[in-house]
Amino acid sequence: MRAYKHPAIEDVRPEDFFHALSDPVRLAIVRQLAREGEASCAALDGGRPKSSMSHHFRVLREAGLVQTRPAGVTHMNTLRRDELDRRFPGLLDAVLAAIG
Repeated sequence: MRAYKHPAIEDVRPEDFFHALSDPVRLAIVRQLAREGEASCAALDGGRPKSSMSHHFRVLREAGLVQTRPAGVTHMNTLRRDELDRRFPGLLDAVLAAIG
């Protein structure tokens, strides 16, 4: 299983953060990870096609929002909350609070 590339938190730009969250599917993934802490790709797919979900996870990883790690034959995802809070204090909480 391949390892994924994740940007250094210093390289994450606000426009990438907002672009990633502009899609309702990706926003739902972030909300679920904020509640649960960690989840597999399958637990987050909502019955959507694997190809679509791969795209959404790639956008979230490249925007610096999500960390994906292999765990056996599955992939586990976590929100990079601590890093994001250091980079953009209060921004993630404000977005999550605004969408309820």
